[in-house]
Amino acid sequence: MNTRPIFLALLMAFLTLHLFARDYLATDFGAVADGSTLNTTAIQAAIDQAHSDGGGRVVLTPGNFVCGTIYLKSNVTLHLESGAILLGSTNPDHYLKDPYCRWTAFIFAIKQENVAITGAGTIDGRGYEVAVNVVNLVHQGLRQDPLKYDRPGAENRPENIHFRECDNVTISGVTIKNPASWNQQYDQCRQLTIENVTVDATCFWNNDGLDVVDCSDVVIRNCYIDAADDAYCFKSHSVDGVSENVLVENCIGRSSANGIKFGTVTRGTFRNFRFHNITIFDTYRSAVTIASVDGASVENIEIDGLRSINTGNPIFLRFADRNSGKVTPCLRNITIRNMYAEVPFEKPDRGYSYEGPVEDLPRNVSPSIIAGVPGMYVENVRLENVEIVYPGYADTAFAYCGTTAAELEAIPENGKKYPEFSCWKELPAWGFYIRHAKNVTFENVRLRAAGPDYRPAIVADDVENLSGNAVEIVGGQTGKKVVAHQVKNLTGFPIE
Repeated sequence: MNTRPIFLALLMAFLTLHLFARDYLATDFGAVADGSTLNTTAIQAAIDQAHSDGGGRVVLTPGNFVCGTIYLKSNVTLHLESGAILLGSTNPDHYLKDPYCRWTAFIFAIKQENVAITGAGTIDGRGYEVAVNVVNLVHQGLRQDPLKYDRPGAENRPENIHFRECDNVTISGVTIKNPASWNQQYDQCRQLTIENVTVDATCFWNNDGLDVVDCSDVVIRNCYIDAADDAYCFKSHSVDGVSENVLVENCIGRSSANGIKFGTVTRGTFRNFRFHNITIFDTYRSAVTIASVDGASVENIEIDGLRSINTGNPIFLRFADRNSGKVTPCLRNITIRNMYAEVPFEKPDRGYSYEGPVEDLPRNVSPSIIAGVPGMYVENVRLENVEIVYPGYADTAFAYCGTTAAELEAIPENGKKYPEFSCWKELPAWGFYIRHAKNVTFENVRLRAAGPDYRPAIVADDVENLSGNAVEIVGGQTGKKVVAHQVKNLTGFPIE
């Protein structure tokens, strides 16, 4: 037997493994971890050398490495040891706005493969200081920015991480904090794994925790995200974009916006998403927002095991036509099972550094919402083993919306509005408001109002096939618990 080919193959495998396991210490390239020396050139040189040699790990040892924009390259892992901090420069001129991505970022990777950021260290963008310095430059006439809402555009403030069109990406173990804009954006990436990552993105406006844009074959697990804006956010920026085969499991999120959100830019295709064992707490808007408002096709979404505590709104499913994108958009095949939620009477993110805005008042506490617009129906929604506790105490003197046919038909469609559960102001139900939907199933669903509420628990308007089994409604008003208007085939609900 000729063993030479086998030997050569094993030798090549060994050499390849050895090559990719090689470490490049940033300090060997002149980096100084003193918290003041600018190390951009040194760290980039280490990355370039590892890439040129065929791959390896660029290692940051314990200490504070101040840095501006760096570009990660194929077959290179940026590894932060415990105690290592990659510290963003506070000088806005030390960050690049990439001409291809048209975003500013601390760490870029563009059209690369086999890239990773690993370790037990920290990436700290010092985003508040950077953003304030950008504002000062604008006021001095040294930078151009409209300063909409008195802050620079999100694309003109550095994100901590921006990866574009990369294959085989791993982000593992690190803490990523204090971005000036979105915290991490992965755009059109494939084979993306984000695990055991801690995010503190609460230092400035638009601090999304995680943005996954038109990506496929994604695993996000064992992550903790605290964000001033959306925590786990999935977007589509292109009508040709596809987001598919996404698993999010064993994750925790807090947000002064939404916990889990599809959108708000939703132009392409979303399909085959599964969320398992998720906790959302102290969140201002919705625990779950799934929206198609820019022409997207959104289908086959499963949420199994969601605990939402002290969150302003449990479920918001929205299908509308804010912007045209595709010829045949849809929002369908949504399953939410094994969910427990508690909605507070007071503002749920009170006391956090950047609270969600007090907007769309007057209104009482809003219900969960499943809403399309005429001709665009949310389809095939199943709620199974769901319990939601609402505070009650809606006050007709504060805001009022009745349930007569005329009053229900007078509720605006708001198809062009930004998709948030509060955009209607007052709604006529305390538990669920369902409008322009088909094939909605409640299986073992319990809705409880802790205090009295002038509204019925459920209002359904223009719904086809609304079925329930083991639906329990506790508390609220003593009159009708369910109001149905223009509903075809209603079964299993306690209509009085």
